[in-house]
Amino acid sequence: MSDLETRPPTAEAATGLKRNAIGTGGIAFLVISAAAPLTVMAGVAPVAIGIGGIGAPMGYVIAGAVLLIFAISFMAITKHVKAAGGFYTYIALAMGKTVGLASAIVAIVSYNCLQIGVYGLFAVQTQAMLHTLFGLDVPWPVVALVAIAAVWFLGYRGIDVGAKVLGVLLVAETAILAVMGVGILAKGGASGISFASFSPEHAFTPGVLAILAICFAAFMGFESTVLYRREARNPDRSVPRATYIAVGFMSVFYAFIVWTVVQAYGDGGVVEAAGELSDGMFFATINHYVGPWAEVVMYVLIVTSVYASQLAFHNAINRYVYMLAKDGVLPAFLAKTHPKYKSPHRAGQIQTILAAVVILICAVVGADPYKQLLIWVNTPGIFGIVGLQGLVSVAAFLYLRRNPAAVTNRLLIPLSVASAVLLFGVAVLIAVNIELLTFADDVTNIILLLVAPVVFLAGLLIARKLRTTRPAVYARIGSFETHES
Repeated sequence: MSDLETRPPTAEAATGLKRNAIGTGGIAFLVISAAAPLTVMAGVAPVAIGIGGIGAPMGYVIAGAVLLIFAISFMAITKHVKAAGGFYTYIALAMGKTVGLASAIVAIVSYNCLQIGVYGLFAVQTQAMLHTLFGLDVPWPVVALVAIAAVWFLGYRGIDVGAKVLGVLLVAETAILAVMGVGILAKGGASGISFASFSPEHAFTPGVLAILAICFAAFMGFESTVLYRREARNPDRSVPRATYIAVGFMSVFYAFIVWTVVQAYGDGGVVEAAGELSDGMFFATINHYVGPWAEVVMYVLIVTSVYASQLAFHNAINRYVYMLAKDGVLPAFLAKTHPKYKSPHRAGQIQTILAAVVILICAVVGADPYKQLLIWVNTPGIFGIVGLQGLVSVAAFLYLRRNPAAVTNRLLIPLSVASAVLLFGVAVLIAVNIELLTFADDVTNIILLLVAPVVFLAGLLIARKLRTTRPAVYARIGSFETHES
């Protein structure tokens, strides 16, 4: 037996990143905070209700069910392939380095779209908070740029500080949403409690299928569990457990909160209310059913919630860039870690500059921070990540077929096939219904949908060029270690 099998390398030796010995709860906090429950609910759930009607809660249940199927086959690979680079290393292992590198580039672009777009939501919600609480009118670009600087600072300090902050914010934002939900139910909603949201005639309508992009966006922190694998205690046990906890919690909690908001306005009035109140819907709801003090708390927590989401995405992007630099694909200076904090600080600096440039461009051209910066910039990110999850499902199927020892349950291979079909089906539904999400013209929608495929194609071409011109670098793409248990 080799030294690699008997003495696994430390996180520092393997990746250069600081090892923080994060347990199951810590990783679950990270992945849930990456989605930021209050951000998802107050920021975009009104859009989901406006499009999906009273069946909107089922959209989150469907998304959670699909991702749970995905998680089962995905976790089966993670027990045998010790990868620190996220989805792309698993794709590279099963589908080849060319597809793996293309997937990594799509992941970096998609996560950047998600993070940078959410600065629009942060700006809108923070503007509202400052105006409501202090009577201040601060330009949204100023708010966004301050947020970028704050995210950079905590990311610069490393995961140890980040995990603690994310955990505290997660508990606080989950608690305020739970208080709102309980308050609505305690007062019987607008006209009594109804379960019509979960009936087939409302749960599986074209409107609900159309909001799947919004619902899947609520789970975009999913990959955090494997990105922090090196920094986890007993990862073979804690990572799968944290993944199932995170997906299960988010699915049930999101569906519950959206369902209670439907009760707050009644089956016949909630769609109209969502259209009229828009991103202020949750604040008006908690004010009415809980009290003005709760609205103030929610305003404060929405700011910290978005901040938590941004920090988690920032860290995920940094680790992708860092691992590609370690593999030799990106410039070597991006593979340097901070001598004290062991964070991939140089990758973080590049990501921070990119976010600031996009915000400044949007400010100059007069873009709407919610409709254009948030929705338009987020859409390619959602489409790209769902597509990557589909590719990972294919990779799981191929790996399990080639390695019978990894098939610990006969359902693993069928589940990997089902996961691929479902996720690519969701990607098709997103593409078909994109105008309901973006409210943009056809040309804009086509451009938004082409971002991920064009980036993927460019990644394939880059990989093929590396194979012929820099074979040593090509050989390092998708660095991983295998271990048959």
